[in-house]
Amino acid sequence: MPELPEVEVVRSGLAQHTTGARFRNVEVLHPRANRGQEFPLPGLLHGAVIKQWCRRGKFLWAELTDGQALYVHLGMSGQMLVGKPGQVTSKHLRIRAELEVPSASGDAADAKDSGAAGIADHRAAGVDKRELAFVDQRTFGRWLVCEFSEEKPDLPEPAAHIAPDPFSPDFDLLAAACAVRKRRSAVKSVLLNQEIVSGIGNIYADEALWAAQIHPATPANKLLQRQAVALLEAAHDVMSRALDAGGTSFDALYVNVNGGSGYFERSLNAYGQTGKPCLRCGNEITRIVINKRSSHFCAVCQ
Repeated sequence: MPELPEVEVVRSGLAQHTTGARFRNVEVLHPRANRGQEFPLPGLLHGAVIKQWCRRGKFLWAELTDGQALYVHLGMSGQMLVGKPGQVTSKHLRIRAELEVPSASGDAADAKDSGAAGIADHRAAGVDKRELAFVDQRTFGRWLVCEFSEEKPDLPEPAAHIAPDPFSPDFDLLAAACAVRKRRSAVKSVLLNQEIVSGIGNIYADEALWAAQIHPATPANKLLQRQAVALLEAAHDVMSRALDAGGTSFDALYVNVNGGSGYFERSLNAYGQTGKPCLRCGNEITRIVINKRSSHFCAVCQ
């Protein structure tokens, strides 16, 4: 599943190219892509305008001007692609949405290109015609029009239980470190618990643990407060660098809204490095399984 840096790259691209867009024709091409929706998605979205794109941890949604949210769960392989109408022809295309985006100029002839790779001018009456495509090979992702939470009105209902991520304005580093230390589970598993700290997945958990020199199987309640703080700071640092690199793409399943890949995999120190020398001490990177999840670490300096 895409982690915080990858989802933020997607959110930023969607915000740049679809903020203010109005949904027109929406076509659901696979039933799983809209599972859990009581009413048909095309009718719920037709005429709705995207006010802004938001993210918390790995969770992504568009705030619509009608007061509802379009919650987007990317699953393991979901891609949100923006292009000209009919541009996306993937056999894994699950939802196709026609958008009308206000042009920078009301005169279609004078309007400038948006700057998105692969997005051509399709302008009429001061409107750019674009397409938002949801491609999902494994069909674990979905779109869902939903209400915002009553208890947490800035979060849609499906994301209301999610803890702040290390980039959230309301993230409390010391409180999060205390929450980590209250758990008896392996610290690697605790980092993956989105109700404690959100946004961290398998890749960046391994990288943060390597940076903080903490063994992934260490019970979280055995950490000192300073160790827990250092671990969360390391997670913030590694995800910041990954964000600057456009995220991590091991295969074609993660791409940005233009179909481009990230390249942070070139900077990984632990995740996926089994058998390679640790860049800190030279010992071989080892792989173990913790709660059915792979963990990569250096047995000497962690």
